[in-house]
Amino acid sequence: MRRHRFYWCMRTFFKNIAGISVATKLTQSSVASTLFRMAYPMLAGTVALNAYNFVDTWFVARLGTTALAAMGLTFPVVMLLSFIASGIGTGVTALTSHALGRHDNADASRIVTHGVILIMVFSLVLSICGYLSMGPVFRLIGADEQTMPLVREYMGIWYCGAVFMAIPMMGNGILISLGDSRSASLFMLSGALLNCILDPIFIFGLWGFPAMGIFGAALATVISQAFSACWLFYLLAIKHRLLVLTHPRLSFLPQSCSSILKFAIPGSLSMMLMPLSTAVITGLVSRHGNAVIAAVSAAGRVEMVAFVIPMALGMSLMPFVSQNFGAGHFNRIIEAKRYATKFALLYGAGVAVLLFIFAPHLARVFTEDPHVAEFFIRYLRIIAFGYGCMEVHRYCGFIATGIHRPVYATIINAIRVLVLLLPLSFTGNSLYGISGIFVGRLFTDVIAGVIGLIIVSRLLGRLPLSPDRTVLP
Repeated sequence: MRRHRFYWCMRTFFKNIAGISVATKLTQSSVASTLFRMAYPMLAGTVALNAYNFVDTWFVARLGTTALAAMGLTFPVVMLLSFIASGIGTGVTALTSHALGRHDNADASRIVTHGVILIMVFSLVLSICGYLSMGPVFRLIGADEQTMPLVREYMGIWYCGAVFMAIPMMGNGILISLGDSRSASLFMLSGALLNCILDPIFIFGLWGFPAMGIFGAALATVISQAFSACWLFYLLAIKHRLLVLTHPRLSFLPQSCSSILKFAIPGSLSMMLMPLSTAVITGLVSRHGNAVIAAVSAAGRVEMVAFVIPMALGMSLMPFVSQNFGAGHFNRIIEAKRYATKFALLYGAGVAVLLFIFAPHLARVFTEDPHVAEFFIRYLRIIAFGYGCMEVHRYCGFIATGIHRPVYATIINAIRVLVLLLPLSFTGNSLYGISGIFVGRLFTDVIAGVIGLIIVSRLLGRLPLSPDRTVLP
């Protein structure tokens, strides 16, 4: 009898340890060390996330200015669909992190499984709608008779594989919530490396393959992301046992979708503001010619690479905040905001100085056209000085979502885009031309960072510092 009781106690003990091991990684260790320990493996993941666009742009640039301009025109639409997928992924990540903070693995499994179903349905619908509306949408953005055929080549295959883009974006946040940022980095990095290999083969025609040009760039991306999606299914279903494919409890699907969409709708609206504003700005920039579009497109890829380190911290920030919110450790959230803000400002200042100095050298990597290089250099030397405040603004949105205030994240982004970016860009364009657009973006990032910090500081000021789970109104 005593032996039976001993075995029962030991089994219960180890079962509890297994259930809380993931949560304790984010809720009990030092805040600074936990954030940067999560972010360090994610560097590879964020490099991979940006490598798709960077590598595609570098190879497509070898096809000429027209092809590079065509890829620049696709960027707002790609961003739009990516951010819709990210909005759903944000909801799944926030709810999964909160469940893990409560030590409720069954609820976490339900959210993950139903989130995968939801994002696959959304991706299918958006792909069909996007494919059927390519002509009017891209003409509205600024495609002309030269660029439109190339846009159709690229986006035709991209729409067919959009579901493979959406699933890894969602799964990345889930793996971070589980404390498995290493696997999150590896599965994303493997897809990016495969894309690097396939791009020159498909674009230029190597090893017996036909030269497919810009179509080949899109095909390489779809195949690589399909590989990443398959690996993600293995990680979620086999390694962590959160994705249930045999009995997905469909009777709870409406409830799960409702919970996810409470985050996904404001999150998607918030993130959709960026590609929509990018589309407007691209249309504004297109009035200055294809050389300017090509320059802004290439500089935007450099900008994305410059963000990989702070983005790694940002991708870790939201699940960290959400899991500590679920566990009731509100003081840790405030401490995380303080560390993240300092890091963003210091990093942004350093990158701005480096890009100002090395902009001419970077321009030569992408183009030999002196007109494209001129605008490329001007873009980086003006806009880069707002990078630190832009990251502060981004982190504020992650924190607001993590404490289950996604509407405030939407407000923060709406202020940046609707109140600041669009008016300042049009005003700058009317006064100083293309340089005025760049200066408008700089002012936008600085002001938006300050406003976001004020809003989030007030939200966190309403949370009790004692470790209970009651959130003050």
